[in-house]
Amino acid sequence: MPPEPDDTLQRKLRTAVADELPAAVELRHRLHADPRVSGREEDTARAVVEALDAGPGERVAGTGRLLRIGGDGPGVVLRAELDALPMTERTGAPWSATGAAMHSCGHDVHLAALVAVCRAAARIGLDVPVLALLQPREETHPSGAEDVVRSGVLEGALAVVGAHVQPRLPAGVVGATSGPVNAAADEFEITVTGSGGHAGYPHLTRDPVLALCQVVVALQHLASRRFDPVLGASCTVGHISGGSAPNVIPDTAVARGTVRVMRDEDRAEATGLITEIAAHTAAAFGCAAETRIHPLEPVLRNDPDLADRATAVLNGFGVPVDRSFRSYGADDFSHYCRDTRGLMLFVGTGTDPSAPGLHHPAFLPGDEVIGQVAEALVAGYLAAAT
Repeated sequence: MPPEPDDTLQRKLRTAVADELPAAVELRHRLHADPRVSGREEDTARAVVEALDAGPGERVAGTGRLLRIGGDGPGVVLRAELDALPMTERTGAPWSATGAAMHSCGHDVHLAALVAVCRAAARIGLDVPVLALLQPREETHPSGAEDVVRSGVLEGALAVVGAHVQPRLPAGVVGATSGPVNAAADEFEITVTGSGGHAGYPHLTRDPVLALCQVVVALQHLASRRFDPVLGASCTVGHISGGSAPNVIPDTAVARGTVRVMRDEDRAEATGLITEIAAHTAAAFGCAAETRIHPLEPVLRNDPDLADRATAVLNGFGVPVDRSFRSYGADDFSHYCRDTRGLMLFVGTGTDPSAPGLHHPAFLPGDEVIGQVAEALVAGYLAAAT
C-alpha cells in the first residue's frame, strides 16, 4: 500500500469542509433551480466563481473557468461540470428547475462539493495548490474537456481529479478502480437508401424501412457475437426515422446510435463492423447503406497509483471503497487522463433498480451527497499532493 498522507492535513481539511457544507447546500439549491445547458453556462460559472471567492480566475473553453487556490507551483486540478441537460424536471423538490433544462446528472452536486473543498483549502492554506476547473460542455460534443486540454492550461499539473455521483453503487460507497472505468464512445448514423412507392405495391419497391429494421436487429449481435465477452462492447440504436405517411414506402430511412468499448484499440474494429453489417444487411434487401462515424470520447483510465492512494485515504476516513466498479457510460474527463495523471471517483447514491438514475427527469441525489463528493475530492487531492 502507498504511504498514508499527513494525518494533520487530513483532519484540518475534513473539519474545514464540514464547516462549508451548509453554504454548499444552499449553493446547490440555487444552481439546481436555475440550470444552463451546454455552451450557455455563463450564469452558472459566474455564480460558482462568486461562491469560491478566489478572484475571477482564467476563462477556459468558452464559458469555463480555472481558479488557483493557494500559492505558485504545480497544483492538483479538481474538476466539476457546469452544464445541465435539456429536459423538464419531475422531482417535485421545492427548488426544482421550472424551465426546459435540469441538472439530472448531478453536476449541481459536484459544483457545490468543489466549492466546499476549495473554500476549505483557502482557509487552512495548502503547500500544494488546488486548481478549481469549472468545465463546460460535458454533455455535448465537441466536449469542454477536449478544449481545455487543447488550450494548454493544465500543462504541469500534478493530476486531475473528479468525482461523480453514481446510483449503481450503494449509498456511501466510493468507487476507486484502477485502469479503465468508463468506456470509449462513438456515435454512428446509418442511412439506408432504397426505392420508394405505394404501400399497396411493395413488390415494385425496395423498402429501406424494412432493410433498416433488419440492420438494427443485426447490430445487436455485434457485442454478443463479434467481440470477446471478457472485453465487452455495447451498441445501441437510439433514434430511427423514415417516411412521412403510413401508406407510402419512402426512399430512405435513418438510424442513429452509439457504440462503446473498454479498449481504445477496439474502437476502429467496432465502427468498421457497424459499417460492414449495415452495408451487407441492406444489400440483402436490395438497398444500400451509408454509415457515418462521429468520434466522441476515449476510454477513461484511472492512474493506478492515484487509485491506490485515494483508497488508502478513504479507508482512513472510514469510507467503504469499491475497487472493481466500471461503467459503459462515457465521460469527457477521459481526455485529461491521456496527458495527465487522472482519477475519477464514483460516489454511490443507492442501488434500488426501480429508482430514477442518471439523466432521468426524477433523479435527485440528497443534499448529504454533497459532503460525500467533497470527501472524495479531498481524498483525490491528498492522493496526488502528498
